[in-house]
Amino acid sequence: MEIADIVDFERFPLGSENFGAKARASLDEFGALVLEDFIRPEALSSMQAEAKARQDQAYFCTQSHSVYLTPTDPAFDASHPANRRVQSSKGCVCDDVVSPTSPLRILYNAPSFRSFIKQATGETELHPYADPLSSINIHYATRGQELGWHFDNSSFAITLLIQKPDAGGRFEYVKDLRDAGTGDMNYDGVRAVLDSEMKPQVLSMDPGTLVLFRGRNSIHRVSPNESDITRMLAVLAYNAEPGVALSENARMTFYGRLN
Repeated sequence: MEIADIVDFERFPLGSENFGAKARASLDEFGALVLEDFIRPEALSSMQAEAKARQDQAYFCTQSHSVYLTPTDPAFDASHPANRRVQSSKGCVCDDVVSPTSPLRILYNAPSFRSFIKQATGETELHPYADPLSSINIHYATRGQELGWHFDNSSFAITLLIQKPDAGGRFEYVKDLRDAGTGDMNYDGVRAVLDSEMKPQVLSMDPGTLVLFRGRNSIHRVSPNESDITRMLAVLAYNAEPGVALSENARMTFYGRLN
């Protein structure tokens, strides 16, 4: 299988400067770029089959964390938005379990795809993780599992929905709720989100949809899966510099192993 078997280049001309410029404009304006039916049906079927076959190798965990993914701040009490705890629970299959011939890996390694991602995000370089676990992940959310409200540490994320549950599993976000660059954490805004006083935007997507999302300043979550169909999502992760590895603590937390 080649990249042209995975992506319809007539609909998504990855090498086109005009297409890349439009993608970047959309990402900058809305904080998210949603490309529906990005993956051809046959390639999507192959991704679904692989994800289902690998699910028994997934590491499942539940974590309690703050929205800011930071340690408890003793300057504030436990009910303060900086310290309020939310829950995230999921399963994860790591890069080293993804087949060398997987459409996910072919897509991840394709120069035309990386070129498009650079155009859309404004990054000048994209490199895989130096560790063997973090570049391509497949996430699983069974009934009741969710990703709690949080801000990302990275400037952007790339996800590909593989399987959609019958109910729940909604991607919800509030664009530019904080400004990490200036240190404005907007505790009042975060409290309003956590107390359901602020209505988030919802990204509706079907399997085969590619999403680029700027989550460093936009708070977001995936609501609990309310069905017996597992939500399956691929995360494609790159770094702006070569030789970057996820920390050992992070690997143990998210993957349950170092290698």
